[in-house]
Amino acid sequence: TQPGNEYMFREKAEGSNAITQIFSTVHRQLAATSPELLSDATHATTCLPFAGELYMGHLRYSTTGKSGLTYVHPFLRRNNWRAKNLCLCGNFNMTNIDEVFNHITSQGQCPRIFSDSYIMLEWMGHRLDREVERNFSIAKEQGLQGTDITDYIDTHVDMANVLRTTMPSFDGGYVVCGLTGSGELFSMRDPWGIRPAFYYVNDEIVAIASERPVLQTTFDVDCEAISELKPGQAILVRRNGGCSLQQILTPQRFAACSFERIYFSRGSDRDIYQERKRLGEQLLNPILKAIDNDVDHTVFSFIPNTAEVAYYGMLGGFKRYLNEQKIEAISNLDHVPTRGELQEILHQYVRSEKIAWKDIKLRTFITEGNTRNDLASHVYDITYESLTPGVDNLVVIDDSIVRGTTLRESIIKILDRLHPKKMVIVSSSPQIRYPDYYGIDMARLEEFIAFRACIALIRQRGMDQLFHDTYEACCRELNAPTASMRCCVQDLYRPFTVDELNAKMVEMLRPQGVTTAIELVFQSISGLHAAIPNHPGDWYFTGNYPTPGGTRLANKAYITYYKEHILSE
Repeated sequence: TQPGNEYMFREKAEGSNAITQIFSTVHRQLAATSPELLSDATHATTCLPFAGELYMGHLRYSTTGKSGLTYVHPFLRRNNWRAKNLCLCGNFNMTNIDEVFNHITSQGQCPRIFSDSYIMLEWMGHRLDREVERNFSIAKEQGLQGTDITDYIDTHVDMANVLRTTMPSFDGGYVVCGLTGSGELFSMRDPWGIRPAFYYVNDEIVAIASERPVLQTTFDVDCEAISELKPGQAILVRRNGGCSLQQILTPQRFAACSFERIYFSRGSDRDIYQERKRLGEQLLNPILKAIDNDVDHTVFSFIPNTAEVAYYGMLGGFKRYLNEQKIEAISNLDHVPTRGELQEILHQYVRSEKIAWKDIKLRTFITEGNTRNDLASHVYDITYESLTPGVDNLVVIDDSIVRGTTLRESIIKILDRLHPKKMVIVSSSPQIRYPDYYGIDMARLEEFIAFRACIALIRQRGMDQLFHDTYEACCRELNAPTASMRCCVQDLYRPFTVDELNAKMVEMLRPQGVTTAIELVFQSISGLHAAIPNHPGDWYFTGNYPTPGGTRLANKAYITYYKEHILSE
């Protein structure tokens, strides 16, 4: 671009209509341009806003308790020197932002906003300035002057240097993407591989996304054409179009997030689809136990919409189970069976129905807390007379049970209108017991129904000393060496079995007036890893955080809980 003209454009919006609003705003700026000029690449390059070679799009809900347009990506750092302009966005939460904030302020910087995105922008921008100055010195040594120095800087800035001097400061799960005013683009994944990143490269384009299917659909390619960015690795695109992979940080213990696969990622991904099916299939034995092996009088269903694939896996497991039962029954006959006998055996089948209907297109999981309860009571409806009242069991599978709000406020009440003999609510994931600090909205212990059930059992059994012992242990750990730090919140769960916690959760989730027998069935930790073997990150369920920052924040979360809920009583 020529001096005096804009060359980096950004449009942001928030709310359910944000995407439409953004593109409407962009297209309004092009409305007065003739079709001929819109098709003229030279004109577009010099005159049209949002016409360029590098694009970043971002969709993210607030995960840090902070919301508003100020915190919507991308973040932009402007400068009259092209190479010093930096635009940044990412899928991340940093667990040590206090430390980084103190570090950069001790050097004299004065950040305007306290958020991980903004502080990363400022810290990376500072290192980008140093990289530009390094090239400035080299250009001067070579005798270059005026705009020749600028041209040298623009063509020699090495973003790998910037990343190597920026990213070691951060602890967290992240995929960070950025572009500079001189035309450099990069994307980097955290060294633990917590957050996902996929890329596609051909002779004309480089594209990076958090999910593989969107790249497959956009470019009409097979799975094999898409590659996954490795932990600690960055993909760098130079202003001349050259593309390279560079290892920025040494890979750490691999901890790719399993909950990303269970809940957030698109089920259309080849591997995720099979993983979710396995999660459902592996629940066969605990469900059989819950229904006392009475498959004939059990109706199977699911909670829309993300549990649907696990439901197919569950049905597949029961179909194979019934087929084995039929083979055994026929094998045990001591005579040639009659047609009637064969019909009686072979006509046993898995009874599946669409019991629950989701009425509004809303994920109550990510709704603002003060409206979640009200919305949850209006989310679902049922298919009436889809089972025999008082005779049939009802088994419904969900992908996860986090807060229990939707179960208590809506699902159990609405399912009870069918008057099942017994209601079995199945979670394809294990009990969620611990907060997440790497980008998913699970930050406070008291939000989890499993944690609240644990607290209730401790009180019920007169084990209150455990509250105080755990608090003191958490305080000690905050001063312990980083390498040896442990998650003391695990101590609270240790005295109780999964079944004991399940029973207490049923008590807490049962709505007033509902007398139907209810049982919860959760995926086991071993079942989780068997179904999703390549994504071992399980800190939501085990408290085994992959980074010291996650462990520290979990201990701090209990200290906060203890002060707000235990000491205040």
